[in-house]
Amino acid sequence: MRFKRNVELEHGLRQIDITPLIDMVFQLLIFFMLTSSFIMYSGIKVNLPKAVTAEPAREENLVIAISRENVLYLDKKVITNRELKGIFSRAKKDNIPVLIMADQYASMGRVVEVWDMARDQGVEEVNIATER
Repeated sequence: MRFKRNVELEHGLRQIDITPLIDMVFQLLIFFMLTSSFIMYSGIKVNLPKAVTAEPAREENLVIAISRENVLYLDKKVITNRELKGIFSRAKKDNIPVLIMADQYASMGRVVEVWDMARDQGVEEVNIATER
């Protein structure tokens, strides 16, 4: 019994169409370019000091960040002392705890100034963020 050979494959297709391969490579390239841009976090770089007795925060906090240059931030926006007093007044009304995220190289005087400002406005719970 003789089987018929596929003559068309042996003689007819001498070139391979690589267009679908190129399309898939470009789609993968675009996919990785788009997903890698979502991984980058823009914001304020704050190196928190380390503490042995640190506990995780369990509530929704008003987060005030103090950068290495002693600049105050709220939601990645620079704020002034006057704006901060108004924010602390609203936090007192809503009974929201305040979390101070100060860079480990920020001035201790600036941290204490923000802490005192919160206490003067009547905020009952003021915490400082640390790393374990």
